[in-house]
Amino acid sequence: MKTLVKKMRSFLRSEDGPTVTEYAVMLALIILICMATIMLIGNKVKSVFTNIEGGLPTGS
Repeated sequence: MKTLVKKMRSFLRSEDGPTVTEYAVMLALIILICMATIMLIGNKVKSVFTNIEGGLPTGS
């Protein structure tokens, strides 16, 4: 148990802790931007296919 506490203290004192946090925040922002972009593109693509579907003749 003492070694775990020592490792945690050294991790918190080192620069690795803040660096990991910064990378996690950047990754979260990148994921949010990607999701928003995919949603916007998805709606436009759906609109295009709906227009194409409306222009096609019906089959009999």
